[in-house]
Amino acid sequence: MLDLIPHSAEHVVAIKVGGVVTGPELQRAIDAIEVAKRDHPVISLVVEIDNLRFLTLTALLKDVGYGLTQLGDLERYHRAAVVTDQAWIEHIAHLEERLFKAVEIRTFPLRDHAAAMAWAAELPTGAHENPEEDGYHGA
Repeated sequence: MLDLIPHSAEHVVAIKVGGVVTGPELQRAIDAIEVAKRDHPVISLVVEIDNLRFLTLTALLKDVGYGLTQLGDLERYHRAAVVTDQAWIEHIAHLEERLFKAVEIRTFPLRDHAAAMAWAAELPTGAHENPEEDGYHGA
């Protein structure tokens, strides 16, 4: 199961994952990421993982394939919040943070879902549409 979660910040793609994830479900998430990338210079992700059992072979191949296509585009990703109580997923997230230095990755326990959503919504300095949000107040 993979569902998109509504988020008030348009540059954030939030998903909830659990049980068995299929190829078509994963494609919905990829499509949402691509729409966000088309509409915003940088995007962030929130991935809530609860009781994930496995990805089907199609989903796994799609995930790996899409991930490889994104390696040259990592500067478009600002933050990734991983929300889970599963320790093995936390370990993977920490490893990914070391491997993909361009993306700030942080893990949150399930009880801190709201904090993860807020953290992912923060934009880097210079990425706001309104310059005053980046601290510029005119000459």
